[in-house]
Amino acid sequence: MNTNKAIIREKLNEYYSQIFEKELIDEITNLGIYRTIESGNTLIDIGDNMSHIPLILNGAIKIIREDKNGDEITLYFLEKGDTCAISFVNCINRTKSMFRGVAEKETEGIFVPVDKVDDWLKKYESWRHFIIDSYHIRLIEMVESIDSLAFMKLDDRLLKFLTDKVKIMKDNVLVITHQEIAVDLNTSRVVVSRLLKKLENEGKVKIRRNRIIIDNI
Repeated sequence: MNTNKAIIREKLNEYYSQIFEKELIDEITNLGIYRTIESGNTLIDIGDNMSHIPLILNGAIKIIREDKNGDEITLYFLEKGDTCAISFVNCINRTKSMFRGVAEKETEGIFVPVDKVDDWLKKYESWRHFIIDSYHIRLIEMVESIDSLAFMKLDDRLLKFLTDKVKIMKDNVLVITHQEIAVDLNTSRVVVSRLLKKLENEGKVKIRRNRIIIDNI
């Protein structure tokens, strides 16, 4: 067994042995590609053709939607044990990606070729359940994103964004600029700065240079 396949086998046994049948793990080991995506690097961009779908082992991928004016909004994150159901549909239909995926922190993944993904739906019960569960989770997350845009005040959205990010990064000290937050929330830096100051006055966050501390989560 070559080095890449040995790594994939080890990672699959560690993260997916309780989910997938042994035969499916064997197939992924033979066909999968192990990759590490550095923090800030793009996994998939809008308009890209998709030939593989990811099985996330560690880290976090931020999924972003962009409008025709170039304004962005973060929809959800892919973390350990996740795959992207939207990328699965793109692969099956041979359509270009509608979303951008950027590594929020260093991320490990195994990438499986699209021409096997559809076959596995028929062949493996565990794969069917895995994909259906992924659809369900992503749908809930997208509904939550829509709800926050439609019904939450911006200061509440900001606090939710920060607390969610703390959980993803597993660190209550966020190294992030006001401009980066503004881009993720599709608002202006001035508004973010004003609302962060309000949250600080309320004792919900502490603001430092390019850092935000959230203690009460």
